[in-house]
Amino acid sequence: MTTEVRARLRSDARDNRERIVAVARAAFADGGLDVPVREIARRAEVGPATVYRHFATKEALLAEVFAAQMASCAEIVRRGRAAGDPWRGLSLVVEELMAVHALDKGFARAFTSRMSEPAELAAERDRTLAALRELVRQAKEAGALRADFVLEDINLALLANEGIRADTPEMRLAASRRFAALMLQSFQARPVAAPLLPAVRLPPAQG
Repeated sequence: MTTEVRARLRSDARDNRERIVAVARAAFADGGLDVPVREIARRAEVGPATVYRHFATKEALLAEVFAAQMASCAEIVRRGRAAGDPWRGLSLVVEELMAVHALDKGFARAFTSRMSEPAELAAERDRTLAALRELVRQAKEAGALRADFVLEDINLALLANEGIRADTPEMRLAASRRFAALMLQSFQARPVAAPLLPAVRLPPAQG
C-alpha cells in the first residue's frame, strides 16, 4: 500500500468519524437519546459497522457527543460562580441551562446522566456539579434560596423543560425562558412576583 493510499484511507476514516459525531449530535438534540445507532449510520451515509469501528458502543458515541456539551455546562456554571451575588449566579445557571436545553434535548443528559464514559469526562462532570453545589450553598446562606432546595430540583426543571413543544426553535426557546422565570420564583426563599416574559402560543398537550 502506497503512502498516498494510506493517507487517503486515514483521511476518509477521519471524515467518517467527524460526520458520525455531527449527525449523532443533531439526532440526539432533536430526538433524545433513544435514536438508534442504525438510524445515525443511515443519516451519516455509512454502515452500522463503520459506526462501531469508531465507537465500540453507543455509550462511547454518547460520551464523544457530550464532551462539548459538558464543556458548555462547565462554562455556564463558571459564569454563575463569577457573578458575585450567589442568587444572581444561580439564576444565570438555571436560565442558561434551560435555554440551551430547549434547543438540544440531549444537553440535560450530559449534565445529569451517569452513563459509561471516559474518566476525564466523568471527572469534569463531578467538578461542575461540585461547583454548582457550592453556589447553591452560598445562595442558601445568603437567605435567597429556599432551605429545602436540592440539586435534583434543577434536574426536575430540565425534565419538565424537555416537554415543551413548539412550532419553531425560537418559540421553544421563548417558552423555556418564561418557564425558567417561573421555576426561579418557586426556588426563592421569599418569592418576588416579578413580571414574566410574554406567553408563547403552544400546541395543545396530547393525552
